[in-house]
Amino acid sequence: MPGTNLTREEAQERARLLTVDAYEIDLDLSGAQEGGTYRSVTTVRFDSAEAGAETFIDLVAPAVHEVELNGKALDVAAVFRDSRIALPHLHAGSNVLRVVADCAYTNTGEGLHRFVDPVDQQAYLYTQFEVPDARRVFASFEQPDLKATFQFTVKAPTGWTVISNSPTPEPKDDVWVFEPTPRISTYITALIVGPYHAVHSSYEKDGQSVPLGIYCRPSLAEFLDADAIFDVTRQGFDWFQEKFDYDYPFAKYDQLFVPEFNAGAMENAGAVTIRDQYVFRSKVTDAAYERRAETILHELAHMWFGDLVTMEWWNDLWLNESFATYTSVACQAYAEGSKWPNSWTTFANSEKTWAYRQDQLPSTHPIMADIRDLDDVLVNFDGITYAKGASVLKQLVAYVGMDEFFKGVQAYFKAHAFGNTRLSDLLGALEETSGRDLKTWSKAWLETAGINILRPEITTDENGHVTSFTVLQEAPALPAGAKGEPTLRPHRIAIGCYDLDEAGKLVRTNRIELDVDGERTTVPYPANTARPAVILLNDDDLSYAKVRLDEESLRVVTEHLGDFTESLPRALCWASAWDMTRDGELATRDYLSLVLSGIGKESDIGVVQSLHRQVKLALDLYAAPESREAALAHWTEATLAHLRAAEPGSDHQLAWAHALAATARNPQQLDLLQALLNGTETVEGLAVDTELRWAFVERLAAVGLLDEDEIAAEYERDKTAAGERHAATARAGRPTAEAKAEAWASVVESDKLPNAVQEAVIGGFVQTDQRELLAPYAEKFFAAVKDVWDSRSHEMAQQIAVGLYPSLQVSQETLDATDAWLDSAKPSAALHRLISESRAGVERALKAQAADAAAATS
Repeated sequence: MPGTNLTREEAQERARLLTVDAYEIDLDLSGAQEGGTYRSVTTVRFDSAEAGAETFIDLVAPAVHEVELNGKALDVAAVFRDSRIALPHLHAGSNVLRVVADCAYTNTGEGLHRFVDPVDQQAYLYTQFEVPDARRVFASFEQPDLKATFQFTVKAPTGWTVISNSPTPEPKDDVWVFEPTPRISTYITALIVGPYHAVHSSYEKDGQSVPLGIYCRPSLAEFLDADAIFDVTRQGFDWFQEKFDYDYPFAKYDQLFVPEFNAGAMENAGAVTIRDQYVFRSKVTDAAYERRAETILHELAHMWFGDLVTMEWWNDLWLNESFATYTSVACQAYAEGSKWPNSWTTFANSEKTWAYRQDQLPSTHPIMADIRDLDDVLVNFDGITYAKGASVLKQLVAYVGMDEFFKGVQAYFKAHAFGNTRLSDLLGALEETSGRDLKTWSKAWLETAGINILRPEITTDENGHVTSFTVLQEAPALPAGAKGEPTLRPHRIAIGCYDLDEAGKLVRTNRIELDVDGERTTVPYPANTARPAVILLNDDDLSYAKVRLDEESLRVVTEHLGDFTESLPRALCWASAWDMTRDGELATRDYLSLVLSGIGKESDIGVVQSLHRQVKLALDLYAAPESREAALAHWTEATLAHLRAAEPGSDHQLAWAHALAATARNPQQLDLLQALLNGTETVEGLAVDTELRWAFVERLAAVGLLDEDEIAAEYERDKTAAGERHAATARAGRPTAEAKAEAWASVVESDKLPNAVQEAVIGGFVQTDQRELLAPYAEKFFAAVKDVWDSRSHEMAQQIAVGLYPSLQVSQETLDATDAWLDSAKPSAALHRLISESRAGVERALKAQAADAAAATS
């Protein structure tokens, strides 16, 4: 990774020595339309605890021209190395540093990203600084606990707009001088610069008025549903301010939909950047709107948790992200007038499954991870940091009570506003309000790795009455290579008892809530009571654990999974079945049968779309190779049948159209895609709009039915940034040696592609129907990946290391090649982690394939 890898010990020493007061940052972006580099002038005012001490400031820049410390010019060649400027002979008390440098625009989504819109040929800029990338734009003490005020002055091309953390001033001679920010961390400062389209409004409540802005490129303006975005934002303001008892802490709130963004969004104080794929150019299902709303609320929650009060070091990154995830979903579930009151179903279906998957990798780690340096944190934005942490917070709320939880949070914000904290600060506040000792809970849940399995053990008498009911808890061995020991934990769970009513629906007839601790917990089940048809542990999804059904419940669920009247228990059973498939406890062929028997009754569109992805993954990776094609054919026939049967114009119809596009294989199915694309055939109610057209194009290209000229013609219809990405995917997906070689060279042998296009090429290159064509690239991957990692920025290198690993080559040979490479290449800890995670996927697939093959002969 270019740039020196800051360690925790270095950060602690620098924090001991320094107190940073203010930054004044002057950027000349007047040449942004042409690109290249720009002048960056930084003045930093800070105090040193010791006279004569030496420290360093961070800067990634092609050239440094001047370094002046306390009025004295330093020899640039002597003090600037790699990404650090040495600062010798500090004064006790106040110091002033001035750095003049040329910094570079990027196309990687890190630092100051520059993008040229093919529609209007205008450049659009935005910053992305988390974790260590403010140093790409201005000299900075790049760690979260050295907070300061930031005053930006920016020269920009005439007619452009400049947005930052402070309210946007009127420019004079194309120079924008912003007011200083409150004290914040470097990583949440921001600049968004260009001829952006804007919509303005405000949040008004009880005399409070917060200016609101929404921005996007003009080429997306016709698709920007600003009113819907403002509605979700105001809902968040209402709910968070009530629950946090602390007014929104910044002067305004802008949300900027920006191009080629690596993440979903970023919580820059008062200037949130969001990937502009959330400005929907085509029809999408309600699940996409729900996901966008959760993202909006997640970033808004960060204004308090993360921006107002910030972690001292990246060990507590999980707390930032988990808190924002928990509260955003809770806001959707509980806020008055919310359009998504079943958001906990979505959470169980998507976030929790992400967490369970991550927690079974060799890289599993405690929620409160041991972050030794920047490399560690850069690969730690994972399912444990976000989803497991949020799941555990949900359990903590159940444990201490929601009112007590938020009272503790309120005290926490008031005590630490604009400061930095550790986990103990929050737990102390929660102990104070709840009266519970959370140290034992914290040790079990936050400081240990791995996942528990809960199983019911039920006995009945000859009349079918329950005579004993026990919850068994297991702590499976951690994956090979993982650190730590298996741990039994205390769980607060609900147990749902379900029976079939006269209409054949599964309805809950009883609910028991209790604490589960240790290997065996007796359930206080009413005496002389008949056993229910289904017993569902962790009903309402209060805890974080893998749940198994007893034999009778599994039999009923297999026949009636779609008949639960509520969406959450259905989602929990779907998730349990998927987890069993991944673990080789349920054969892939049986998982397919289960899905096909119940998906037609599944009303939650988010669950339906997840099942589409999971079935496709299971068939591609977990099915026995000799039966894979037959299973895929069976699934594809089902997707077409459901498409034709779906209500015209419905979300389900659109979802099934995309599912068909992902897997169409026989001549009749492919002819249908071609006919829908050409308009010679229609499906009533199905609009073959821009995004659905591209889904058809990408599939037809991947099976060799569209050539370069036809892909180029499709791009001419959609000559936009999104169209460019889709065309790149389609080209890379063609089933020829030449197409694969061209795609590989553009990503691995060249570093010219922007981040979003590189991602699109990788997505097209890896086609599950092209295993034999891709087989030679396994060896090429291991020959190239270390050099790529060492020479590219983190985001670009990670895309390649994860996306081009030979995951489709499910064989012992792939495992052996990976092991040999890990042993000989001696990769950095971060790269070692990523490759080990991919290896674990192949190992899991091998086991699942064996289980599926065994089921065929049993």
